[in-house]
Amino acid sequence: MILTRDELRSLVELKHQSPHTLLGMHPLGDGSGLVVRALLPDAAKIEIQPVHEKAKPKFELTRLPDTDIFEGVTRSANKVYAYDLVVTTHQGQTRRTRDAFSFLPTLGESDLFLFGKGDERRIYEKLGAQLRVIDGIHGVSFAVWAPNAQRVSVVGDFNHWDGRFHPMRLLGASGVWEIFVPGVGEGAHYKFEIRDAHGSIKLNTDPFGFFFEVPPKNAAIVWDTRKFKWTDGAWLKRRREQAPLRSPVSIYEVHPGSWRKKSPTESFSYRELAAPLAEYVKRMGFTHVELLPPAEHAFYPSWGYQVTGFYAPTSRYGTPDDFQFLINALHLAGIGIIIDWVPAHFPRDDWALARFDGTALYEHEDPRKGAHQDWGTLIFNYGRHEVNNFLVANALFWCDRFHVDGLRVDAVASMLYLDYSRKEGEWIPNQFGGRENIEAIEFLKKFNHLTYTEFPGVMTIAEESTAWPLVTRPPYLGGLGFSFKWNMGWMHDTLGYFSHEPIHRKYHQNDLTFAMLYHHHENFILPLSHDEVVHGKGSLIGRMLGDDWQKFANLRALIAYQWLFPGKKLLFMGGEFGQRAEWNENGQLDWWLLDAGPYHRGLQKFVADLNQCYVAAPGLWQSDYDHGGFYWIDCADRDNSVLSFVRQTTDGSNQLAVILNLTPVLREKYRIGLPRAGQWRERLNSDAAVYGGGNQGNLGGVMAGNIPCHSQPCSAEFRLPPLSALVFQPET
Repeated sequence: MILTRDELRSLVELKHQSPHTLLGMHPLGDGSGLVVRALLPDAAKIEIQPVHEKAKPKFELTRLPDTDIFEGVTRSANKVYAYDLVVTTHQGQTRRTRDAFSFLPTLGESDLFLFGKGDERRIYEKLGAQLRVIDGIHGVSFAVWAPNAQRVSVVGDFNHWDGRFHPMRLLGASGVWEIFVPGVGEGAHYKFEIRDAHGSIKLNTDPFGFFFEVPPKNAAIVWDTRKFKWTDGAWLKRRREQAPLRSPVSIYEVHPGSWRKKSPTESFSYRELAAPLAEYVKRMGFTHVELLPPAEHAFYPSWGYQVTGFYAPTSRYGTPDDFQFLINALHLAGIGIIIDWVPAHFPRDDWALARFDGTALYEHEDPRKGAHQDWGTLIFNYGRHEVNNFLVANALFWCDRFHVDGLRVDAVASMLYLDYSRKEGEWIPNQFGGRENIEAIEFLKKFNHLTYTEFPGVMTIAEESTAWPLVTRPPYLGGLGFSFKWNMGWMHDTLGYFSHEPIHRKYHQNDLTFAMLYHHHENFILPLSHDEVVHGKGSLIGRMLGDDWQKFANLRALIAYQWLFPGKKLLFMGGEFGQRAEWNENGQLDWWLLDAGPYHRGLQKFVADLNQCYVAAPGLWQSDYDHGGFYWIDCADRDNSVLSFVRQTTDGSNQLAVILNLTPVLREKYRIGLPRAGQWRERLNSDAAVYGGGNQGNLGGVMAGNIPCHSQPCSAEFRLPPLSALVFQPET
């Protein structure tokens, strides 16, 4: 035995942090030959056979007493050469394989330097499980960041889940452990066996895993996310040339497991979902689909907001290739794809990120900074370079490997404030004594900057509910750099207004007009999201007042107001046809309602026609954020609950007049000012019979004369149906 007793003990007890320096082939110290060592618990006999240079010596290894370590020496060569291990097991079976401990590291110094600096933007090509071919040998390089671990082994169905087969080496001071395992291919299941900072053994899944077992199982699965054959090049080219702020954006928010089901207990797979979802969204006229967080999550009722696998689409609906197929199909149908992204927190599952190496690695040690009060989850340590790198690269990963067109960032408010949802004494001020989370702010700026520069045309959206300034302004102006911000104030005020009996609405008209006082502070999206149809809130139609006729008339008016008001649009699935029940992630939408009377199908057709009108009229989207894109005609008629405004392109070349009558009273000969004389065609009337309305209207249009009204040079008399929204456009 050439090993010292301490070296032998470190191998036997799996405590050596660089087992490659002892295992594998090495020159003898005096240059007289070579020594080979192997740690193979299932081996009864091991022979060394050369691979490329057949003249190199063959020789047998001998088991060291009372160990699973084999050692052999040859004096017939003194330079390391490529070799195979020919292993005979205790059961008499024979296998031939290259030695995992004969390969150099697959990460270089520059990779580790950039990761430690927080700037390895393609770290997902380095860490995790990477399929590689080295010296003609197919295999997988495994790498994981666990700087405080005493030892890390990769275990899987390729080594009997036994940590003795493939202990990994620690690459310097980087905290990264690595090994190349020959013969492992796509589909192999694996985890990391970690002797943590306290000496305890734990099994963790891969933070950079691309694919996982279907929960509640949690092993990672080796997968190549680069092999899918995309055919959406034309879409990506158009996306690079478009400016989202000056494009139509109407988003259909979807939870893929409960949109439609094959049976009461089985959801569609990604591939099965692709055709019907693309066809439906295209028919309904939405420009984008937004998916609730698609990343892997163990707890289904979290809807994806408690992520355990940040680099993997959930396996509940298929493989990563299947998810790519879905996105490709949407792009071919001319539909963009936005995903919810959750960098604000992660769950406490001890097999995932929580205390990954026995210490607070991804999170903060102090619960006043590291524990989320509302959700019982953990908060990322944005100030740690490697954690920052993990998250920024994750955003780029979804754009790169999955061609997503937008990232809607969840719970931004909780990231910005150190005292978010905390009482006095439950939080720690920043270094300046303030409550701003400076590290999180810098992270968000970096994420937005890199997303825009590396993937032009991709939009980022902040779910941010506070008065934090400049959320959608560029970092060089002091902003966070998002493309859009959800207008939670508009949502709250508008739903509040429609919850009032019509007779009382005259006292609440400011709820509908207030949003214009701050509209130009940010680039807003107007959301009626899943949050408004859960946790006892009921459905949108259930929150409308009156009998069914009034409920649906109110909901048509509400959605029309959302679509015609400045800002981009978002509607959660089911809202477009009046889903009556509160959303349940375990069921599916009540599609049968479309055959249960005229109102549901009428609402669905109205939303489709509203989308068609919206996309066809640049005045409704090209100047959403320009001061000249909107002005009130009259918002002061509280007694009648009538509002009117103009939407237009900045140059006035595309102009529309919008009128809302929000009481169940037909108003005859109601004069409203208009910016020009002549015929104004009725483009849309929410009271049309085809939508389930009373079919009151203006016989297709009105003639505006040179009678000044509402500070406009012209005007016309309108017939305003009860609880209605009307859109008029001048004839050219």
